[in-house]
Amino acid sequence: MKTTAPVMNFHSFDQQQAADVEQLFGQVFSDSEGEAEGQLLATLVNELITTTKAADLKGFVASDDQLLIAAIFFTPLKFQQPIQAFLLSPVAVKTSHQGQGIGQQLIKFGIEQLKQQGAELLITYGDPNFYGKTGFQSLPESVIQAPLALSYPHGWLGQSLLSDTIPTISDKPSCVQALNNPIYW
Repeated sequence: MKTTAPVMNFHSFDQQQAADVEQLFGQVFSDSEGEAEGQLLATLVNELITTTKAADLKGFVASDDQLLIAAIFFTPLKFQQPIQAFLLSPVAVKTSHQGQGIGQQLIKFGIEQLKQQGAELLITYGDPNFYGKTGFQSLPESVIQAPLALSYPHGWLGQSLLSDTIPTISDKPSCVQALNNPIYW
């Protein structure tokens, strides 16, 4: 018997979903990395939601019959030169729904929304194998530096929404307050 993937609804994050999204991140990372990591990510999401200006927090969620399945957040990455750059972090897909392509679909949805809003450059920090499926490529710090020291430099990834090449930017960017902590890098 062939099973089909559930039909997902993709939409922008709504502040009314804050507690559910925080719980999702806590549970997903507790399941995969342990309780301490789950608490760390739940705290990060709480701080992103509560300390980032609403206009700067670009969140997207996937749901199935009102059940929250996945969530992602993009926040500005600021450089001295004028460029609309965003950092994708963090991402979570409900443990029971992983491996079905939902995270990739949600990331692609988020990228399309940001592209429509004038975004030019996207950066993330994570598993190159996962993010490579959504257009991210290895990003040497000689091209674009990370806001803080990276513990896993191979996980620094980016993609241009304007061309096939990522522009070299010489100045060090800054990120939102919630992510400006070495523990996340």
